[in-house]
Amino acid sequence: MIKAILIFNNHGKPRLSKFYEHYSEDTEQQIIRETFHLVSKRDENVCNFLEGGILIGGSDNKLIYRHYATLYFVFCVDSSESELGILDLIQVFVETLDKCFENVCELDLIFHVDKVHYILGEMVMGGMVLETNMNEIITQVDSQNKMEKSEYPATAQGFIPTWLLFKAGQPDAQKVSVLLVLLEPLLVLYQQ
Repeated sequence: MIKAILIFNNHGKPRLSKFYEHYSEDTEQQIIRETFHLVSKRDENVCNFLEGGILIGGSDNKLIYRHYATLYFVFCVDSSESELGILDLIQVFVETLDKCFENVCELDLIFHVDKVHYILGEMVMGGMVLETNMNEIITQVDSQNKMEKSEYPATAQGFIPTWLLFKAGQPDAQKVSVLLVLLEPLLVLYQQ
């Protein structure tokens, strides 16, 4: 079973954390720090599996990770999971992110956290692997995007984050146009 999925940058800043067991927020932060210290101090040419940290279960659990550019993708799993299977799952996750965001980078994980969680939810739920076929995952993501386009046309063009609309309730045309005017300078910077 997968206990946690963590993504952090080279400086230890968490970009995504998904825990499939309940921990207090302080414990989660300690797990992230401990995991970063265990993974980041390893040499590039060593195995991508190591014994889990004390907080995540010690020798009963494993940390399986991949380092891509500025990001570490770490899966904390128990002894029943296959190391090579999880490495393949990480590869599928990264390739799916790459297709959905067209050359994924750290900023995509920050600004599109809802979409990243959706993709992850298509692959893993409750600590169990649901889907490993990248084409099937992308099909589901595309159908979700089509549904969002039909419900909220401004979000489909990338103008307004979906989470903002859900927090604000059903937007009217005036609110959307005001938001677009306010966000236009940021959009120009982001698209460069």
